[in-house]
Amino acid sequence: MAASALLHHAARPRAWVCRQCLLRQAGPRVPVRPITQGHLRKTIEAEWQWKEQAKEIKAGHKQSFLSMLEERGFVHQIAGTRKVLNNVMTDKRIAAYCGVDPTAASLHVGHLLPFMVTFWMYLHGFHAVTLLGGATAKIGDPSGRTTAREHQASATRKANMAQMHIQLKKLWNSVERMGRKHGYVREWAWRRALMNNNEWLNKLDVVEFLRVMGPAMRLGPMLSRETVKKRQQSGDGMSFAEFSYPVLQAWDWWHLFSSPNGVQLQIGGQDQFGNIVAGIDAINHIRHNNNDPVIGPKIYDPKKPAQDYLKAPYGLTVPLLTTSSGEKFGKSAGNAVWLSPEMTSSFDLYGFWVGTSDADVERYLKLFTFLPLPTISKVVEEHKLDPSKRIAQHLLAREFLDLVHGSEVAERTAAQHQSLLGRPSQPTDASNETSDAFDLEDSRGKPLRASDPRYFANAASGNKFAPKVTAENAPFLGTFLPRSLVYDCSFAKILYAAGLVASKSEGWRLVSNQGAYVAGKPSQVAAMGDSLKWTPIKYHDSGIPEKFIFDENQLMLRIGKWKIKIITIIPDEEFAAKGLTCPGWNAEEGRPEKEGRGSKEDEI
Repeated sequence: MAASALLHHAARPRAWVCRQCLLRQAGPRVPVRPITQGHLRKTIEAEWQWKEQAKEIKAGHKQSFLSMLEERGFVHQIAGTRKVLNNVMTDKRIAAYCGVDPTAASLHVGHLLPFMVTFWMYLHGFHAVTLLGGATAKIGDPSGRTTAREHQASATRKANMAQMHIQLKKLWNSVERMGRKHGYVREWAWRRALMNNNEWLNKLDVVEFLRVMGPAMRLGPMLSRETVKKRQQSGDGMSFAEFSYPVLQAWDWWHLFSSPNGVQLQIGGQDQFGNIVAGIDAINHIRHNNNDPVIGPKIYDPKKPAQDYLKAPYGLTVPLLTTSSGEKFGKSAGNAVWLSPEMTSSFDLYGFWVGTSDADVERYLKLFTFLPLPTISKVVEEHKLDPSKRIAQHLLAREFLDLVHGSEVAERTAAQHQSLLGRPSQPTDASNETSDAFDLEDSRGKPLRASDPRYFANAASGNKFAPKVTAENAPFLGTFLPRSLVYDCSFAKILYAAGLVASKSEGWRLVSNQGAYVAGKPSQVAAMGDSLKWTPIKYHDSGIPEKFIFDENQLMLRIGKWKIKIITIIPDEEFAAKGLTCPGWNAEEGRPEKEGRGSKEDEI
């Protein structure tokens, strides 16, 4: 029997699995992007060009980048010696970053000053990073403050973060355009990025954080900070959260420094010098005492101390933005000039710069425009011939609005100001302009039905002639909607009420084409979290939008890249009491409009 069983098993064929089954068992293959010969060639060419440029600078045939910054008035303090920073920026295409916390709904003019250094670095071939402090905004930087910041609601913080993110994206688009305008031809080696420290701080392990950063931050220097002393002496004190802010900022820098690009330079305002120095000390401590192979190339090598300057971190601060009389302006000073047109209109922003004193205008032209210095000198000399014309101030205003709001807005606002000066009794303002974009007729002169694709405002919903939405003409992000126009409603109806589409039928078509997005996921009913992730809208059913509401009354919708609405849902009574209105709302009766009869699409 045993022999029979043995023969039986021996006669069995061996198991055979086909190649396709093996591939399925192995799971999906992760695509790996190979480093091509073309990429290697471009990298070698970029390194060679940088070395050739360094030779010209050292020979005195070309101005160094740091000297250019000093000539334009950007440099207030340097963390490290000026000579070493100049050498490293000449010898190496370093990466730099500048950050901002979204503690308000918009950037202001003061914020733009350190960002201008980042923009200039990008246009000169360096790697540039703008960092949005989505996580650190929960705490707030205590630097220069005599009192603690007021606590911000989660919904407010997320709305600020979304609006500032879009604002920074628009600025980068403008920098690319302004660079071309002033003769800076984009090269392959140019790199820029917009990042949010939510990406790493929200999932940071506290033990790992203390293990790496704890030994690098000493209590003595932290307690000796001027801000800490003043808060202790005033009796208000300082919370542990605020006290720890420089440690989190140092971790941000360490995270960027230890990344493949290795961000070596931090750029900040004058009040950030202490935080920057603390970050440098922390990073240098880690470099000298950490043998982690992840940061291998950046670890201090005692055998090659002369070359360590090419690996070390550095800092640069810009001067405080003041007038010639010493008056400073910003959010803390209570006289901030905002970059958002909803907070400071384009007309008022233009007027702010036109009102610049003759003593300040040349300095501001150097700081806030990409105009060459010879052009600025020529304009200032021309201005001195007849200061009443304010030629330099008008140029400053146009260039600034071109950067912040786009060339079309800049030219239109300049024309409005000229009109105002010529006919003071007939002022014009962009807020008074009305659009007839949707007053459309067909070839026989009859008004188009709301369901006709030619009426639609978005190309993704069927109108190929719809105007393209760009960074320059994107609508304002925030709006209020009554509860009855959100709950038990379809996404198509909400898109219409929020002003993202011209009709409910366009909203229906857009959802059908999956051309609209909602922030978050259905599982995040209670809280969305601080990172924005967009989900394509796929269903027309009423009631589904409620699953995406976060923080009790917030809903975010997006069409394309730039059309975003941050919707705050309020009771119908409050909406009516505020005198607000929106498509689909009967302002006279204080309730939603009655649905009219028509096609299925019109009765959404």
